[in-house]
Amino acid sequence: MPDGAGVPVALRDLTTLRLGGPVGRFVAATTEAELLAAVAAADAAGEPLLLVSGGSNLVVADEGFPGTVVRVATRGVRADTEDGADVEPGPTCGGVLVSVAAGEPWDPFVARAVDEGWVGIEALSGIPGAVGSTPVQNVGAYGQEVADTVARVRAYDRVERRVRTLAAADCGFGYRDSRFKREPGRWVVLEVVFQLARGTLSTPVRYAELARTLGVDPGGRAPLAEVREAVLGLRRGKGMVLDDADPDTWSAGSFFTNPVLAPADADRLPPDAPRFPQPDGRVKTSAAWLIDRAGFAKGHAVAGGSARATLSTKHTLALTNRGEASTADLLALAREVRDGVEARFGVRLEHEPVLVGCEL
Repeated sequence: MPDGAGVPVALRDLTTLRLGGPVGRFVAATTEAELLAAVAAADAAGEPLLLVSGGSNLVVADEGFPGTVVRVATRGVRADTEDGADVEPGPTCGGVLVSVAAGEPWDPFVARAVDEGWVGIEALSGIPGAVGSTPVQNVGAYGQEVADTVARVRAYDRVERRVRTLAAADCGFGYRDSRFKREPGRWVVLEVVFQLARGTLSTPVRYAELARTLGVDPGGRAPLAEVREAVLGLRRGKGMVLDDADPDTWSAGSFFTNPVLAPADADRLPPDAPRFPQPDGRVKTSAAWLIDRAGFAKGHAVAGGSARATLSTKHTLALTNRGEASTADLLALAREVRDGVEARFGVRLEHEPVLVGCEL
């Protein structure tokens, strides 16, 4: 129930997949004090706790969640120059530290950064969800990831029962990974502080598809607004910008992460498989390429099963709810794709969304 108001809440109404059953108790936390109080109360009562902000990275069981669901709806963006002075409108030299409440929607924050001339997150446009979730997954796209710009994260430690500030070096960032993700249930992100440059041009464009769209060489720069619009266009073409009228966007984004393989395993892939050498000597390949070459085309549904959950008709990495799907439908599709890729290529895909009350 939302704050005792007596109105039933189901997680399907709080997630971009539009899946998930009822909750035991629902609290909307609009201030940091309310958020901390709700978490403390659930912990004191020994109740299961689920935090939801944008709901863009959750797959929740049809049976729902029996404990307390807290919607993180905190707000606030504060920008300071690196010497501590308030940022004034207009061009300046140096960088800016931007402190953002966990519940702030991510894409409007990116839009503001572009408008203000804050450089470093422009290629992360169009990603659904809230700011507090971005360091957990180390959200990334089109050659940028939040680890590039996170200065520190302020979070409540449910083990030590205190608020802590973790410098970027203590966050354990990796590819779609972080300390927060590896220690599930421990951390409640309260605020993320970004260290952004000031300017009118983007960071170097490292992603080939984006560089081609912008008409620049890889490593070149482009105006911030042009980068944002190009990324939004690319994401829309893949069904990766939320749209109530388009079931291809009723997803959790990319369901599987791109595999990072040992060199010997990468060598066993077909010669035309994408290969991206990593700094640690491993090789990243494309999950979308593997899915497609394993025989799962856009729009694929489980053979002999329900077509209520299918691969997106625009991008094979997104598993979508066509309007009447259950979580069981979606997971059946995910298992078929995962197992088919493993049988074909010997690579086991790892899911990116958080599974709540269900298993893949």
